[in-house]
Amino acid sequence: MTVLDQSLSEHFARVALGHVTRPFPTLPALVLRSANDLHLPQDIHPIFFGSLDWHSCVHGYWLLTRLLRLFPDFSARNSIEDLFAKQFTAANVMAETEYFSVPLHHGFERPYGWGWVLQLSAELQNHPVLGGYHQTFSPLAARIAELYRNFLPVASYPVRVGTHYNSAFSMSLSLDYAEKESDSVLHRLIRQKALEWFSNDAACQAWEPCGDEFLSPSLVEAALMARILGSEQFTAWFDTFLPDLDKGHPATLFTPAEVTDRADGKIAHLDGLNLSRVWCWRQILAKLPESWPARSRVHKACNIHLHASLPHVTGDYMGEHWLATYAVMALQD
Repeated sequence: MTVLDQSLSEHFARVALGHVTRPFPTLPALVLRSANDLHLPQDIHPIFFGSLDWHSCVHGYWLLTRLLRLFPDFSARNSIEDLFAKQFTAANVMAETEYFSVPLHHGFERPYGWGWVLQLSAELQNHPVLGGYHQTFSPLAARIAELYRNFLPVASYPVRVGTHYNSAFSMSLSLDYAEKESDSVLHRLIRQKALEWFSNDAACQAWEPCGDEFLSPSLVEAALMARILGSEQFTAWFDTFLPDLDKGHPATLFTPAEVTDRADGKIAHLDGLNLSRVWCWRQILAKLPESWPARSRVHKACNIHLHASLPHVTGDYMGEHWLATYAVMALQD
C-alpha cells in the first residue's frame, strides 16, 4: 500500500498552498437578506474564501496543519507558517465567527463544514508548530460547537446520503474536538444520536455509489459506530450490519467507483468516494479482531481503491481543490 511519506506530503502541501487563497473560480453559498449582503466571498469570509468553496478551504487548512505535524521540517514549513500568520488573525477569525450570528446563517455549511471546523481546531490543539493559533481560532470553533449542540437535539432523523449532508461523517470529525476540548455535552449528544439512529441497522444493502457521492453511506456509518462502541460491541454490530462481507457482498464495497469525467465536479466526487472508503475501512478494521474473516479481502479492496484514485488527486481543479485531504485521510491510520 502507498505510504504517506515526506515526498508525497510535499506534493500535497504545494497543491493546498496553491488553492486555499485562490479566490476564483468560486462557488459561494449565500443567503441574502437584501442586496446589501451581496459581496465577494473574500469580503465575507476573510479566511475561508479559496478552494472553490468554504468547506474545501477549511479542510485545505486542516490538510496543511496535519502535514506539518507529521513532517515539521519539510520544505513547505515556512510557507505554511507565513500563510497562517497572514490569515489566522483575531480579526479574521472574528469575522468568520460573526457570520454565524445571523439567524439565517445558523445552518450555513451544516453539517459538513461544521465537522471540518471542529476537526481543524482539534488538529491545531497542541500542534508542534501551529499550536499558537488554536486559541486564536477557538471563537469560531466554539460557535460551531454551540450550533451543533443546539442542532442535534432537534434532529429527528439522520441524513444518509454520501455527500456533504451526511450525518455520520460530520459527527465522526466532531468527536475529536469534543474529546480534546472536554466538551462532554457535544460528545454525549453525538453518542446518543449515533446509537439512536444506527444501532438497530442490519443487513445493509449498500446501494452505492450514487452519481456524485464522495462518501460511502454504509462505511461512514460503520466508521462512526467504531468510534462509539467498544470492540466486542462493534464486532457484533458490524457483523449484523454487513453480514456477508466474507463472501464478497455487497460487491460494490469492494469495487472502486468509475470516474468518467474528472472535469465534471460532481462526477469527480467519485474519486473522493474511493479514497474515503479506505479511510473508513482503516477505522473499521482497527476495531475488529485479527481473525475477522474478511480482513484480507478488505485489504485487497483498499489497495484497489487507492490505485484507482490516488493518481488523480491533481490534474483538474474540480478535484484538485479538495482531493488531497481525502488522500491523506486514506493513507493515515
